[in-house]
Amino acid sequence: MIKKCLFPVAGYGTRFLPATKSMPKEMLPIVNKPLVQYGVEEADQAGLSTIGFVTGRGKRAIADHFDISYELEAEIKGSGKESLLTSIRDLIENNDFSFTRQNHMKGLGHAILSGRNLMGDDPFAVVLADDLCVAAEDGEGVLAQMVKIYEQFRCSVVAIQEVPADQVHKYGVIAGEDMGNGLYRVTDMVEKPSQEDAPSNLAIIGRYILTPDIFDKIEKTEPGKNGEVQITDALMKQAQEGCVMAYKFRGKRFDCGSIEGFVEATNYVFENVYLKDQAEQAEQDQKKGSK
Repeated sequence: MIKKCLFPVAGYGTRFLPATKSMPKEMLPIVNKPLVQYGVEEADQAGLSTIGFVTGRGKRAIADHFDISYELEAEIKGSGKESLLTSIRDLIENNDFSFTRQNHMKGLGHAILSGRNLMGDDPFAVVLADDLCVAAEDGEGVLAQMVKIYEQFRCSVVAIQEVPADQVHKYGVIAGEDMGNGLYRVTDMVEKPSQEDAPSNLAIIGRYILTPDIFDKIEKTEPGKNGEVQITDALMKQAQEGCVMAYKFRGKRFDCGSIEGFVEATNYVFENVYLKDQAEQAEQDQKKGSK
């Protein structure tokens, strides 16, 4: 069983300056919750209760968010606002959180390697909080879907989605043997290819399940584009020596690393999640009042 999940959150969030000058981009709110909380909720739903963060300078707000705020809770105790902390308190009580730092920004591969002391020798998930994933219609989150695939194949799994051909240069892109039901056995993987060099339009998004041997693969991976250590290069070694599965997930994904995607996600969550929750809460309160 997979119980661990790693969140690389050391990036600077330069596309959101000046907002991210003193605030982590992962703490930017989608309606009333920060981006990173949505990711932790997704991990929690998938049964991953050991949460590790690879942070950097200026990221203390993330640790503070996943801790009890005694002064705030004392101030609002007994008021109607107390219930607004229910979701984060549930996460704090049901999960264990640990933190380490990535001292140098050397790419996603290096960030994951920096979390080795938190993940140990166990398989683990990786969530990039920039990618906000909304559960499928049946309520099953992306990570929960991926955990089932790992339990079947016992190898690394990456989440993929089809993207327009003119967008492939923004992603790691895979090619693979189509096994049906959205599953591909990876045969090729290229980081941010040109449209002409892309092996397909199946792009990797910010959800991974990795077997612990990935750390040794990363250590032996030479820096690629922009001098960064790419996780796709290490995954390609796994694919060549064994097996890596790619999964076209059910649900919606928003690229909240871009301003356009962030606004789109905010509008969607407000209209399809927040207002629905408010209506359900009002109905419950009305039923309580009528008793």
